[in-house]
Amino acid sequence: MGWRGWRVAIPGRNPTYALAPATGFVSTAADLARFYAQIDPAAKQSFLSAESRREMVRRQWRDPHSSLERYYGLGTISGTTAGIEHAGHSGGFQGFITRSGALLGRDLSVSVLTNAADGMSHFWFDGILAIIAAFAKNGAPAARAKSWAGRWWSLWGAFDMVPMGEKVMVAMPGLFNPLQDASEIKLTGRDTGTIALAGGYASHGENVRRVRSASGKVTEVWMSGNKLLGEAKVAAEMQKRYEAEKSKKRRRR
Repeated sequence: MGWRGWRVAIPGRNPTYALAPATGFVSTAADLARFYAQIDPAAKQSFLSAESRREMVRRQWRDPHSSLERYYGLGTISGTTAGIEHAGHSGGFQGFITRSGALLGRDLSVSVLTNAADGMSHFWFDGILAIIAAFAKNGAPAARAKSWAGRWWSLWGAFDMVPMGEKVMVAMPGLFNPLQDASEIKLTGRDTGTIALAGGYASHGENVRRVRSASGKVTEVWMSGNKLLGEAKVAAEMQKRYEAEKSKKRRRR
């Protein structure tokens, strides 16, 4: 729990009192996902009848003050994210917050549990759905695209190469939706490609290439004029460059 830059750990042994009906049991994200999977009317197994499930997820009241399109059903929150309809609920207690839901008609459910009351479970839930939607649109990676998967670094942060179908998406893991406005690489060879789609501030139409060591291992990825390296190399370079500068300043004092 955070307050003015000061955070304290809540041990999770605090009594629930009047909140017992909502928080009086212990669960895991996996169990929550199993639970919410059963409210999908299309679920093959459920503790509720199909009629009850349809009524639960039916959009009965719209939340008029939400910037997102959100509705209430009978005990559920529903909406559409990245074209995926979902129904579920959130939950919170001192030190914890969750966001869970069934992805209706897809035989999937998602639960994000954080051990902080100000955790980003709602944003991460939407980000996960955006990733699922992207794979649903583009498909599993083709054989020649699979080897491009991996995380690469520069001073500007991390870049994830995510193969989908015949292309490679350049994801930004620091975003809630890592694939938001992601550049797309069209492969032209084993280690070459072209940025076939990119935003106005990116490098549309520029070349991409991978550099291999003598043993055949990929050691660098060049996107336009940007050189991306493995995490350890970038960390060592940053430490050498900036920690050394700090040491010089200390010696001057």
